[in-house]
Amino acid sequence: MHRILIAEDESRIASFVEKGLRAEGMTPTVVGDGRAAFDYAMTGGFDLMVLDIGLPVMDGFSVLRQLRTAGSEMPVIILTARDSTTDTVAGLEGGADDYMAKPFRFEELLARIRLRLREDRSPDSMLLRQGGLTLDLRTHRATVDGRTVELSAREFALAETFMRHPGQVLSREQLLSRVWGYDFDPGSNVVDVYVRYLRRKLGGERFHTVRGVGYRFVGDESDAVEEPVGPAPRAD
Repeated sequence: MHRILIAEDESRIASFVEKGLRAEGMTPTVVGDGRAAFDYAMTGGFDLMVLDIGLPVMDGFSVLRQLRTAGSEMPVIILTARDSTTDTVAGLEGGADDYMAKPFRFEELLARIRLRLREDRSPDSMLLRQGGLTLDLRTHRATVDGRTVELSAREFALAETFMRHPGQVLSREQLLSRVWGYDFDPGSNVVDVYVRYLRRKLGGERFHTVRGVGYRFVGDESDAVEEPVGPAPRAD
């Protein structure tokens, strides 16, 4: 499940792209200013960014320049109303992977996104393995010590997110953004409920609660950290 960061301050365009990408099975997250775009991009939780040049707070060129200076290699497609040759060259030379001018057709944007998301499709590259747990990204199958476990699409996406960040504490806000694609609601317990599902299916010892923060996935002994366990999550 590809995670796409959409940095666009025009709500109509942002909603249009977000809905289109979600319909294609991707997980989009929308931010409306350049500072937020940079901060989200630097979390490492996204596979590609669609970046508007005319963002408030910090423009797209500055976002792109700071990302590349910081060492980020995440693919970036610039989407903007500026269609002059000068701006196109500036964007590409600044580190953008592609450039589209508004107005645009979603089909063309989708094709460019898919092109930039192409990756090594060898069998080993499509498997995530951590301490007896394996996720096959092609078939969406999970195995625990060689035993196949059935996961729903959302459970699989949550497990994948954890396995891509072994030993790292992930907040509920981060998990909601990456797996469900909407902003954090302090009153929602959906993350807690789905972590409980994963504990039942994949092993409770793999998912540690970090009280007041979120969860940590422990793939093997090197990821283990002694920490207090918080209260049990509320059920729906």
